[in-house]
Amino acid sequence: MMIELTDLILVGVVIGAAFAASTLSAVTGFGGAAIMLPVLVAAFGVKEAIPLLTVVQLFGNASRVWLNRTELSLDVVRWFAYGAVPAAIVGGVIFAVAPSAALVRILGVFLLITVVYRHTSFGTGRTIGLRGFMPVGAIAASLSALTGVAGPFMAPFFLAYGLVKGAYIGTEALATVVFHVTKLGVYGGYSLVGIETLWVGLAIGVVMFVGSWVGKRVLDRVPASFFPYIVEAVMVLAGLTFLVQG
Repeated sequence: MMIELTDLILVGVVIGAAFAASTLSAVTGFGGAAIMLPVLVAAFGVKEAIPLLTVVQLFGNASRVWLNRTELSLDVVRWFAYGAVPAAIVGGVIFAVAPSAALVRILGVFLLITVVYRHTSFGTGRTIGLRGFMPVGAIAASLSALTGVAGPFMAPFFLAYGLVKGAYIGTEALATVVFHVTKLGVYGGYSLVGIETLWVGLAIGVVMFVGSWVGKRVLDRVPASFFPYIVEAVMVLAGLTFLVQG
């Protein structure tokens, strides 16, 4: 009975984390992986957690693409994919052979520096062109394959391009879908993703769709001028978390 009760509690924690992660991601565009990863590691182990997280994020991001489908910037996604697809393949192979979590702390430092940079005289008003998303895609896909977390890295570049609210959330989500699909192909080739993983990911994905819908309702009420500050606040929190727990 104790084992059954423990399992039930664990299922409840995973469901609660999935709902919170998808709601946050629907408002800020990222942060969900940072919530889900430690929960999945505790429930399934490190080796299983990142492939499962990939499946879960695929469903979560797909729901945000659908909810913001009228505001997508497909040109951004196209240039992002040029760098993301090959990097996701290489990163997925590296993870399958020798996963590395050391990049998490580097990502934390990057996030904090980026927020500070955006508020300096040099960083204010800086933009990024479409071609700039090719290296962004390559780095983001590599980070996602190795650590399971890439959204915080991507955020400042999508903001710098001028995307806000639904356009930012939907475009970032579709770009993320590109490398998640690629990673799943690599993980499947190394037998890291099986039928059980897909079923568990689908079950969690249903919960994440509900969270995405709730987050979309919240997002519609956020003023566009205030939106970047919400994202930056989450970036600072994520950066500090990665530094401490990386």
